[in-house]
Amino acid sequence: MRIAFLNPSGKLGGAETSLREILGSLRLGQPDWELWLVLGEDGPLAPIARDLGVRVLVDPFSPALGHMGDAGRRGSWLRLAKAAPTTHRYIRGLARSLREIKPDLIHTNGFKMHLLGAWARPPQTPLVWHIHDYVSSRRMVSRLLRLSGRGCQAAIVNSKSVGSDLRSLFPGLLIQPLYNAINLRRFSPTGNKIDLDNAAGLEKAPFGTVRVGLVGTFARWKGHQVFLEALAGLPPDVPVRGYIIGGPIYQTQGSQWSLAELRQKARELGLAGRIGFTGFLEDSPAVMRSLDIVVHASTAPEPFGMVIIEGMACGKAVVVSQSGGAVELFTPEHDALSHSPGDSAQLTSQIARLARDPGLRERLGAAGRATAEERFDARQLSQQLVELYLKAAPYCRVQSELSAAQLQ
Repeated sequence: MRIAFLNPSGKLGGAETSLREILGSLRLGQPDWELWLVLGEDGPLAPIARDLGVRVLVDPFSPALGHMGDAGRRGSWLRLAKAAPTTHRYIRGLARSLREIKPDLIHTNGFKMHLLGAWARPPQTPLVWHIHDYVSSRRMVSRLLRLSGRGCQAAIVNSKSVGSDLRSLFPGLLIQPLYNAINLRRFSPTGNKIDLDNAAGLEKAPFGTVRVGLVGTFARWKGHQVFLEALAGLPPDVPVRGYIIGGPIYQTQGSQWSLAELRQKARELGLAGRIGFTGFLEDSPAVMRSLDIVVHASTAPEPFGMVIIEGMACGKAVVVSQSGGAVELFTPEHDALSHSPGDSAQLTSQIARLARDPGLRERLGAAGRATAEERFDARQLSQQLVELYLKAAPYCRVQSELSAAQLQ
């Protein structure tokens, strides 16, 4: 089988991290398959894919297409109209590339590529959407997807919660919940660490400091402000230093914080010297191992939450914002703690509880690692994907059955 994966960004957000594990698991499970990756923007994902033996094509979005999206809502349709000429040119170019690749199946990641892939795919080529976000709340995107959905044979969703949302819009579509997975050899309790203080430009923290981090993109709903407010609410006797790890990755206007905005909020809350901003750090497992507590603080329902399973796999105590698909990933008080979305006081309480109780951190970390091994091992991913791809691509299923019969 030859598969073309389409992804809008080359930077490593949650959806891109999931895609990285998909490519890696398919390369191990189906070494004879030919995998292509088309990106709308260059970035760290491109060399990672190439190292896996994936053929990479970077076809950059125009600024108008890159900035188009539902974020902020106001003016979305106007931006869509302004982007129409360059979008049309991009579709023509993408269609030409797909004709040259001649994929047996197209797997799209991200709303822009769901639409572009539907418009550019060669006739009769099966299309699989990989949905990482709630669709019904995005008025423009949901309407465009409904208009473009005829060519889609199946959709992968990263949680049952996202699947229920998508089913309300596409009741007849084959929808397969498939939890994101990670490489448990990379994400493990043992291995290299990173000097977070040095990365953030801070003086070395005193001995005994408990390091608490929020790892993620600067999307506004990821809860950076809640995290900062929670740190500001900690009693003076709790020896905690906070870290915001990550940066802006989206081109869509109004979708994310700027670093300057977050620094200003930290100053307003009196967090000078108690919070560090490291920027994007490529070695995610080392980042997790360098923290004592991993915070997930999303204020909107989280479709999945890669940071949750990454922290658990590295044996860290994790505090989860309990809504959306995130609630499917853990058992409160067993392998992670929880707090209500947007409730900085609750988050303060849970951070203080963990900071004061190293035994609780150790117990949660061990249970979290066991959960990751049982439920999120990337080695299980290849088989599940192959089954779905063969359902979506009847021709390849027939060829697979003929090959199996010949071997017998």
